[in-house]
Amino acid sequence: MKRGLEITPQDAERHLDALTDIVSRAAAATLATPFSSVTRRIKTDLTPVTAADELSESIILEGLARALPGVPVIAEESVEHIAPTLLDPSFVLVDPLDGTREFLAGRDEFTVNVAIVTGGIPIAGIIAAPARGLLWRGIVGGMAERLHLRLGNGQAKAYSRSPIHTRPAPRRLTVATSRSHLDEATEDFLARLPVAKRYLCGSSVKFCYIAEGEADVYPRLSPTREWDVAAGYAILVAAGGAVLNPQRGQLRFGRMAEKNSPLHPTRRSWLSISARRSVL
Repeated sequence: MKRGLEITPQDAERHLDALTDIVSRAAAATLATPFSSVTRRIKTDLTPVTAADELSESIILEGLARALPGVPVIAEESVEHIAPTLLDPSFVLVDPLDGTREFLAGRDEFTVNVAIVTGGIPIAGIIAAPARGLLWRGIVGGMAERLHLRLGNGQAKAYSRSPIHTRPAPRRLTVATSRSHLDEATEDFLARLPVAKRYLCGSSVKFCYIAEGEADVYPRLSPTREWDVAAGYAILVAAGGAVLNPQRGQLRFGRMAEKNSPLHPTRRSWLSISARRSVL
């Protein structure tokens, strides 16, 4: 894999509509086969993968090759075939179907995720929720918005679009937590917060709840991978929030040359929060 080109937030904004259209097409493809009959298997890391994951990824990879030629791409279902390397200055992270367990259960929470990372930080992100007809996107330092659209059509045909913003954290918090990865460490953390309400759901849609002001914090203290986080990171930061490690430091991305890389589960713990008032 060769070194890519540097993509600034201004560059990313110029490409955002084209990337949105790619994600929209991939999202539509995940709905092409009924959940109950889609082909599935278990990967070597014991996580499920389906034909919908693979079809979505093929559409995204083909689109990125045209939209961002020369920029390295790390995608979940093909990462095993990529030699470890330093990813600098910019690359794209792809999770073609986040929340495969929710997808197989027939829930509407699964998402399609694409993020641009520059200098180890996600600067642009797109998340589509195919079964909901929703798409969120954002550029760090710029815009963040939610679109209602018939997935498969381009963003120009969106039914509606609305700017999104994090909300000031209230006295009692609304928390988004994982349906499949809720562990004792997370429960212990939440026990120290003034929690009024909890959303229990799968996939990166939890970042979007905070970005649009429906929730205040999303703790993830169990192992995860970079493609699970990057698009939500960019959208949330663009909307006024923050994604921090438990020591309130910044997460870094693109560590394929390290042992704890996107190739392996790693304790990339984080706290996604509204940054309009500290909630922690």
